[in-house]
Amino acid sequence: MISHPSTSGRQRTVEFQTLPSRAGQIRRIVSALLRYWKLDPLVGPAADGVAELLAGARRQAGPDGRCTVEIALLLDRLTISVRDHSPQFSPAHATGALLAGGPRPAPRDLAADGGAARITLPVPVPAAPAAPAPEAALPPDRAAPAEPLQHA
Repeated sequence: MISHPSTSGRQRTVEFQTLPSRAGQIRRIVSALLRYWKLDPLVGPAADGVAELLAGARRQAGPDGRCTVEIALLLDRLTISVRDHSPQFSPAHATGALLAGGPRPAPRDLAADGGAARITLPVPVPAAPAAPAPEAALPPDRAAPAEPLQHA
C-alpha cells in the first residue's frame, strides 16, 4: 500500500492491490481520516460509499489488479474517488452497485468519468458555540463590581 499525502493536508491518495481484505483496511483509513478532520457525521456514509466503489473496482480489476483511492476535502464537500487500473474499466459498472438501491450513502453527486468512480458528500456546517451568559463569563470571586448608586 502506498500513501501520498498532499501538501494541503486535506487530500490523501492510497494505492493498493484490489484484494477483498483491503476493503476493510481502506474503510478504517477513511474513517480515521474523517475523525481526524472532525467530520464524524460523514464517517458512516463515506465508509459505506468507499466500500461500494471498491467492490466495483475489484470486480473490474480482479484480485491481481491495482486500485487508487483519493479523498479530497473542500470547504463544502468531501469527494472520494476510486480508480482501478484495469484496461476494461467501466465507470457505469463501478457505480452500478450504488445505484441499485438498498441501504446506501446519500451522496450529493455520484459520477464516473475519466476511468474513476466517485461520490461527493456535503460537509455539515458546524453549529456556532453558544455565547456564555454575562454572569457566567466571570467566576464569582472575579465578578464585575456593582455600579455605585448615584444621588439625584
